[in-house]
Amino acid sequence: QVRLVESGGGLVQPGGSLRLSCAASGFVFRNHVMSWYRQAPGKERELVARISRPNVENYADSVKGRFTISRDNANATVYLQMNSLKHEETDGYYCKDGKCGSWGQGTQVTVSS
Repeated sequence: QVRLVESGGGLVQPGGSLRLSCAASGFVFRNHVMSWYRQAPGKERELVARISRPNVENYADSVKGRFTISRDNANATVYLQMNSLKHEETDGYYCKDGKCGSWGQGTQVTVSS
């Protein structure tokens, strides 16, 4: 059974940083494109970043230069390093498996002073 577990969210001041993790199991991780999405209340989920193999990445324009997605295939984990966070980015952040379309339960990021 596909399982995705996000962690690393929390409260951070504007301009601060967080590193999110997504631990995956139930599939051959290295063969799957992995993505991070975020969702504000009442809105659809928005693609933040996507990674196929290590160092092959795609980002939403709004986060380019501030966020970095990476993966550790040996440990079946995908990361999202978020720098210079803005209060508008207070959202639930979700990990997604590209092949199966499975979602984790999400981790909450709150940006506030």
